[in-house]
Amino acid sequence: MTIYIKNMVCNRCIMVVRQEVEKLGFNIDAIKLGELVIREELNNAQRDKVSAVLEPLGFELIDDKKSQLIEQIKTIVIKWVREQNRERSVNLSDVLADQLHHDYNYLSNLFSEVEGITIEKYHIAQKIERVKELLVYDELSLSEIAYQLGYSSVAYLSNQFKKVTGLSPSHFKQIKEDKRKPLDEV
Repeated sequence: MTIYIKNMVCNRCIMVVRQEVEKLGFNIDAIKLGELVIREELNNAQRDKVSAVLEPLGFELIDDKKSQLIEQIKTIVIKWVREQNRERSVNLSDVLADQLHHDYNYLSNLFSEVEGITIEKYHIAQKIERVKELLVYDELSLSEIAYQLGYSSVAYLSNQFKKVTGLSPSHFKQIKEDKRKPLDEV
């Protein structure tokens, strides 16, 4: 049985969901961002138990197909932003259409209708959060960050960063305040 879970955004989320579901005595066949495959079929009471354990941790079970599709889009975008060794010539729109087996226009319209922003704006927001994270770590130069995230130039990254945050990357780095957001709040 496949269960779709909202707000799973990182490997730590996978670990926490795995631990909590296994504590309930269910056998997990597979788990990845936004998706849990349990060997058994769950009845409503068991599903409610899983939900009750996960909700206080910030996770939510998703029932309807459109919400599941939205979460799958978000998961793919987050992975796309964090994946360092991907082919730069491939478009996100092609990846979404290919992996979700839907026309990109359908996915785009559905996402905009439900989330109130376009997939592109969501993608940019995720990229900017990743830039913030990498700036805080202070291990890569702005050039390296721009390359890693697929920006054509440091100037383009800087302009987009300033447009979204109101700060230049260097100013963001200097203030050293916690200006980052959790990925599920982006």
